[in-house]
Amino acid sequence: MVGRWSPVETGWARAPSPLAIAATALTALGVAMGIGRFAFTPILPMMQQDAGVSVAQGAWLASANYLGYLLGALSALILRARPATAIRSGLVVIGLATLAMGVAPSFAAWLALRALAGVASAWVLVFGSAWALAALPATGPPVLRGTVFAGVGAGIAVAGAFCGVLMQRGATSPTAWRGLGVIALIGTAAVWRILGVRDDAAPRQGRQPRGLARRWDSDTVALALCYGAFGFGYIIPATFVPAMARELVRDPRITAWSWPVFGIAAVVSTLVVAEATRFVSNRRLWALGHLVMAIGVAAPVVWPTVGGILTAALLVGGTFMVNTMAGMQEAKIVGGSRSTGLMAALTAAFATGQVAGPLFVTHAVGAGGDFSRPLLTASLLLLVSAVALFRARPERAASPLDHVETGPS
Repeated sequence: MVGRWSPVETGWARAPSPLAIAATALTALGVAMGIGRFAFTPILPMMQQDAGVSVAQGAWLASANYLGYLLGALSALILRARPATAIRSGLVVIGLATLAMGVAPSFAAWLALRALAGVASAWVLVFGSAWALAALPATGPPVLRGTVFAGVGAGIAVAGAFCGVLMQRGATSPTAWRGLGVIALIGTAAVWRILGVRDDAAPRQGRQPRGLARRWDSDTVALALCYGAFGFGYIIPATFVPAMARELVRDPRITAWSWPVFGIAAVVSTLVVAEATRFVSNRRLWALGHLVMAIGVAAPVVWPTVGGILTAALLVGGTFMVNTMAGMQEAKIVGGSRSTGLMAALTAAFATGQVAGPLFVTHAVGAGGDFSRPLLTASLLLLVSAVALFRARPERAASPLDHVETGPS
């Protein structure tokens, strides 16, 4: 049952609707991931042009953010804070760190700021997902849970479109960073008050004992490894799609829109597939998502044209949040009422894969900027993990409503 608003915390007198909860989570995840995590992707071509950032430097900046994300996920395992507090703090840090990227004087400062934004993004994803899944009614329509995770794609689309417009107008990367920082702070202000809801119920899932929500066994190890493979498999195209497009077509009016396509595909697929959870298990959806993503990751190698780049944007963008949604909902089932720790552990595995991905690019990309080897490696890893998910057998049979189980037992 959804708790009532606290008059002291929010000044509101009644409980929010499920739609308001979903919209709040959508905005929070949109800021955290679309800006805190992936703003760098559409800005990278601009930084290459006006700041002389190389592919190797871009990989280090991406990895700094992903390392911060890993540290944030690990700290979420032991962080004893109300989810509302963790989410709000994360959103503020993201906004300020993004603004600072537009005025930072050195590459070292960029590394530190992107790492800080990564830590904050992990807090918002872990605690925001747990907060929303606990607050939404168990018998509500699956599309509301899809709306929560569609926030990531929406944030990516907004950030990508914003940078695309700036690129067409000849703006510089510092302008893009400052503009996205302002957008992040506006989004934070918009959800600030409603995040106080259910701090007497859902937040208990964030104040867990130190350590995982449950002991490691073969099932949880398999889930973590597959989620880590997902992190490695998608991060290479997710980081370098605009840069690859820029190598093929120099016209920024064309290449700038590869990233918004990625985000829009993530929004649409998440909302559509959410309804499929009525009939298909999370693990089956997750495995299918890995198969489709593997095809998308390999597309620029098989089809080295703008068409191949856009195919990658559609297929990878269309599955990466489906995989996230299925993985987090499966962690909710496996972890039960104390699932935030397992969500954090999967997020840490995911972040480990993401740290490894761009670093692998620095060694695997040739002097000519050929991404074939890292893309094919990522595609193979996704195929292997898809097979593992298809063959995995959970320890218990899930009931038809398991994917919407939210309250503490």
